[in-house]
Amino acid sequence: MSDDPNRSTGGRRNGSPSEQQGLRQEGWAPRSSPSGRPRRTGLRRLLPTWRLVLGGTFTLLLLLIGAFFVGYALVSIPDANAAAVAQNNVYLYSDGKTEISRDGAVNRQNVPLDEVAKTARYATLAAEDRNFYHESAVSPKSMVRAAWNTATGKGKQSGSTITQQYVKNYYLTQSQTASRKVKEFFIAIKLDRNETKDQILEGYLNTSYYGRNAYGVEAASEAYFSENAADLTTAQGAYLATLLNAPSEYDLSAHPENAPAAKARWNYVLDGMVKEHWLTPAQRAATAFPKIGKPKPVASKAGQRGYIIEAVNQYLTDHHIVDADALSRGGYRIVTTIQKPKEDAFVKAAQDDVYDKLGKAKQDKYVRAGGASIDPATGDVVALYGGIDYTKQYVSSATNRTYQPGSTFKPVIFTSALQDDSTTQDGRTITPTTIYNGDSGREVQGKDGPVGYHPANEDDRDFGDVTVTHAMDQSVNAVFAQMAQDVGTKKVIDTAHDLGIPDAVDIPETPAMALGAFGSDQANPNSASPLDMAQAYATLANHGKEIPYTIVAKVTKDGNDLKLPDRNPQQSVPRSAADTTTAMLKSVVDSPTGTAAAARNSGWPAAAKTGTAENDKAAWFAGYTPKLATVVALFGMNPANGAQEKLNGSMNMARINGGGPPGDVWADYTAAALDGQPVTGFHLDLQKGSQTVAPSTGEPTTPDSGTSTPPTTGTTPPTSQPPTTATTPPTTEPTGPGTPSGPPTDTTPPSEPAQPPGGGDPTDTAVPQDGEQSSQRGTSGQSGTNASQIDAPAAPAGAGRSG
Repeated sequence: MSDDPNRSTGGRRNGSPSEQQGLRQEGWAPRSSPSGRPRRTGLRRLLPTWRLVLGGTFTLLLLLIGAFFVGYALVSIPDANAAAVAQNNVYLYSDGKTEISRDGAVNRQNVPLDEVAKTARYATLAAEDRNFYHESAVSPKSMVRAAWNTATGKGKQSGSTITQQYVKNYYLTQSQTASRKVKEFFIAIKLDRNETKDQILEGYLNTSYYGRNAYGVEAASEAYFSENAADLTTAQGAYLATLLNAPSEYDLSAHPENAPAAKARWNYVLDGMVKEHWLTPAQRAATAFPKIGKPKPVASKAGQRGYIIEAVNQYLTDHHIVDADALSRGGYRIVTTIQKPKEDAFVKAAQDDVYDKLGKAKQDKYVRAGGASIDPATGDVVALYGGIDYTKQYVSSATNRTYQPGSTFKPVIFTSALQDDSTTQDGRTITPTTIYNGDSGREVQGKDGPVGYHPANEDDRDFGDVTVTHAMDQSVNAVFAQMAQDVGTKKVIDTAHDLGIPDAVDIPETPAMALGAFGSDQANPNSASPLDMAQAYATLANHGKEIPYTIVAKVTKDGNDLKLPDRNPQQSVPRSAADTTTAMLKSVVDSPTGTAAAARNSGWPAAAKTGTAENDKAAWFAGYTPKLATVVALFGMNPANGAQEKLNGSMNMARINGGGPPGDVWADYTAAALDGQPVTGFHLDLQKGSQTVAPSTGEPTTPDSGTSTPPTTGTTPPTSQPPTTATTPPTTEPTGPGTPSGPPTDTTPPSEPAQPPGGGDPTDTAVPQDGEQSSQRGTSGQSGTNASQIDAPAAPAGAGRSG
């Protein structure tokens, strides 16, 4: 070892203490840390050491992991926000495609994923998230890239995956806040664990906004292309995917100047589909930019739309298909039974025959038209006319139950007489040729004597002894009030229900029912609406088979069809009874003195009855052809307070009768609705002994079914009770105004019938019964009388106006 004191054993020469002191004084000697290491000087002092970097990174990582677990634990999946679940209801015509209207605050219709065209799904993925099916719920790489592009001025971009976007749409809000982004992050991760990719994609497609007030792909498909999402083409689906990036700017109908940008984005989507092998190059080359439909008017309830929506919603809730709360939340796709051509025909007929003829008289302001039309073979309501315009007249005249149906109820009384083999008070079977006394004001007779009811005929006209057929032709109140008593008012009400008039209709258990004096409770009138009466006449047209009407053909919610009520046809009234009533109502149309002659203008064999409510406040025309049962009514209503008003003086007419404007609407509508269909007859099977008087000759005829029972005429009534008709009828019926010139007699009719009852239309042939079971109730001949019948009130003022 050297003895040189200046040599360091550590290989480094530090100098003597005195030398180091001198160097420090001159600024050259290194400063040492307490540990003996030299201190960092200059810029090196500002740089972190590797130990500090490693420790800080590790600490930050621990904090991030801790924050993640804390955030994951604290942030839960919330309930959906109200705007995301709000939908509207879509109402369609019977073709299932043509839209009537939409009802709801948010234009959205949720659909299952499999009801979105596959190429439209792929286009959405190509536009928004091509790695959706094989990536996690969040993409840090995309988020960093989007932040960088936004920061460097390449445009504001979103790094959100489809899952994150769905979370924002469905659970959160559109606000651009840090807290919302944090929640979105954690909810997306949790949602990805709880739901499948298909479920998330379905939710995204149903919640995304596409412009034109269209939320969800189904509403967007309709808004831009008038198509269902399932029917979108590749080009259309790619365009909707393009809109997700900029809904308003890329709507080329509103912003044609943005066509280059929109088409560039559209091409980007298609190229992405090719890149991901969702579209072949050949298919891509064959895809042309789609034609964009013009924006449609905002769905409204104007015209007939509101009336139809109201009737449909009432049907859905009344039949417990959908409850009112669920219906208000929306999401239902409802195919109605309304056929657009027939609906349009009804609107035109009402406009031409009623509203175009209104003047400026005070009474013209009160006129309200309404009606309903049913296909007897199916029970479908094919047309519904609620009034001039739902935005001008809120109350639907098609379903209004506050006006009396007048004499349109008389066929129900006669049908009940046939159904129950009823007899007069003196024991004579009631048939079309039974003789009744038709004098105005004649008191109705019961089993125990007069019942205190004196119905007046129209204009207080006396008819003397008339057949039931002629009494129907002329709508003789006195005859049918007595008949209601003969049959039994309770039995008549049962028949009304058999024909389909609902229990809710307040039919009086008195002979006043013959005048349609329904709804005696003024606070809750519950009379019959045009739709109610159309149901009854449709059952008659269908040979006594009742098919409960429907206005709804199909209801879908979230891709699932809801169960509709069973509507199996039921022979509620014997065919022979219904068909005999039809024959009589044909006479009302075909007879020279019949009140329903307007129906001839339809060009079809028709059976019909007119009616006028008390004090001329309503005029009705109810009738049917073999293909269509329709009821038209005019109501007098004060628009200021809803009070019923007389129709007299409106349309430049002293009086409005059912055979006038309502009959014209009926005929014009029926002709247009059945235009192009081959004319067919009723094919009637009449009840035995049910002959009627041929309108052209006034002579009795026999049914084509071969029966030859002579017409029922008056016989000497028992002396123990007052007769319900004239005593022994004269051999020659009085030939007063409107009475048949050739009354039936007791002689055997000719072996060759002159023509079928009711006018002898060559297409109306009698056919044998189809073996339907008779629904007769109890024994015939007893027209039970109770205290309420005996104490029946006098006819209300103006009650004679029932024709």
